[in-house]
Amino acid sequence: MGSRPSEGVSEGLPPGRYGRSRTADEAADRKLKIVGSVLGVVLLGVVGWFGYDYINGTKVSGEVIKFDIVSAGTVKAHLEVRKDADAKGYCTLRSQAESGAEVGRADFRFDQRADRIDKVVTLRTTSKATSVELLGCHSD
Repeated sequence: MGSRPSEGVSEGLPPGRYGRSRTADEAADRKLKIVGSVLGVVLLGVVGWFGYDYINGTKVSGEVIKFDIVSAGTVKAHLEVRKDADAKGYCTLRSQAESGAEVGRADFRFDQRADRIDKVVTLRTTSKATSVELLGCHSD
């Protein structure tokens, strides 16, 4: 009597007990479906984010074209504002001294019914300014 298996016992798993085994093609298809689903959800999220940002995004934007230091207490800045024609809002400018200290800050309103506004604004300062910076524009 050797170590021969008995004739009635098979060497594999019992058929039907653990489900059928997946072939390599079925496993690859499953992985592709998972990757495709994840990428679809990510794409949907990105499109949703851009849509939300477009609808609720900034309706007023501006740019300092140039500035001129008129005196130790005054700076004139040429500000270009772009907005929706019916939007109302304001832009905040800040001026700094050579040391970097803030010497002036002011909000300038833009309620005109135009989509592009060029305006020279006067910013009062507490001492001589060396720069003017646009901090941002906001709609009401």
